Amino acid sequence: MSLETIPARDLDRFIERHLLPDTAFRTQVKEAIDIICSFLKERCFLLDKVRVSKVVKGGSSGKGTALKDKSDADLVVFLSPLTSFQEQFHRRGEFIREIRSQLEACQKQKRFTVNFEVQKPGLWNPRALGFTLKCPSSQAAVEFDVLPAYDVLGQVTEHYRPHPDIYVRLIRECESLEKEGEFSSCFTELQRAFLKQRPAKLKSLIRLVKHWYQKCKEKLASSLPPQYALELLTVYAWERAGGKTDFITAQGFQTVLELVMNYRQLCIYWTQYYDISHPVIGPYLRRQLCKSRPVILDPADPTGNVGGGKPGGWELLAREARDWMKYPCFRKGDGFPVGSWNIQA
Repeated sequence: MSLETIPARDLDRFIERHLLPDTAFRTQVKEAIDIICSFLKERCFLLDKVRVSKVVKGGSSGKGTALKDKSDADLVVFLSPLTSFQEQFHRRGEFIREIRSQLEACQKQKRFTVNFEVQKPGLWNPRALGFTLKCPSSQAAVEFDVLPAYDVLGQVTEHYRPHPDIYVRLIRECESLEKEGEFSSCFTELQRAFLKQRPAKLKSLIRLVKHWYQKCKEKLASSLPPQYALELLTVYAWERAGGKTDFITAQGFQTVLELVMNYRQLCIYWTQYYDISHPVIGPYLRRQLCKSRPVILDPADPTGNVGGGKPGGWELLAREARDWMKYPCFRKGDGFPVGSWNIQA
């Protein structure tokens, strides 16, 4: 069934049947992630005496928003030799080449019961190594991005809030390198916690928005804003509407698309992890919020404006959103519009 033909009253059923991962797929994804995590911890850097302090699962698998039969996992590998953001930037290519080499060796030795399709990093200093892990027993595939990172947070507990000095160092090093948002991988655990703690119905709405985004991406074949921006936009809409655990999915969906249509007015940020009253962080945040719209700041990384940089992509997405307003998913059974939540862009 195609989303374009689904009436508003059936959206929850559509999500349950077509977007929620089933138990078998979740099991396969978990097994795939366990294989790669074990490889990274126990084998990859054995000869170089490089210690892996932890491997953190991000992406849709880590946040609990994976789509059925399609999962992406960011595996952030925190390495002992990296002691600053700048060192991560300058040495990440070296570690990615080693990970790639070891993966290819394991593939040749048939150590895994899975097939690897390792993508060649085309840059001299790539940020991540991308590859696809396929299970022979099914059509399921898990797309991995492995990112070497500096362990600036250390042990992250349930109600963890970073010391302000961490963000001061981040801001200064990003400005020195002119690389704002470059080190968001260091804050993966906070990004994951920000979404993972949300109610199940909100995660279902995020899945629906992601499904719509993927349809737009296939149709437009153009450079669109990052999917993460749409996820954050969905959380923002839900929070502004009162943060209820039960709501009408079609209204939430329409609200997110209306925010996309009004992208030139978006200025969104959270202060769950960083303090706007801090003498360094506060002025930096205000400079960020004065940038050209849309501004959607990563809740875990104030240097990362995930809404910026692609005005053309936002305009394409906004046009698609306008076209979608005539589809059945935004109509009641009597033909009248379902309406949207009363919030401001």
